[in-house]
Amino acid sequence: MSEMFKQLEAIIRDRQRNPAAGSYTNRLLDAGRATIAQKVGEEAVETIVAALEQGRREQVSELADLFYHVLVLMAELDLSLQDVELELESRHRPRG
Repeated sequence: MSEMFKQLEAIIRDRQRNPAAGSYTNRLLDAGRATIAQKVGEEAVETIVAALEQGRREQVSELADLFYHVLVLMAELDLSLQDVELELESRHRPRG
């Protein structure tokens, strides 16, 4: 798993425990689950538009936004990257 994802997850979790004035992450967390989920949807649509109509720079930028917002939603849901990693691993285990 990417160290950057782990670092970002840790920062978001820290913002949950120790809110910082002016923090965008805290504004999202304070807005609640529905707003965070809506933001993930918006970023997903922007990612699709970038994939179909824009260049590499915009595609990377939109994907970064999407990943960030998914991590905020995961924190709101009390899910971790490890939870997702374990699920993905379970899908690729040989079936006996």
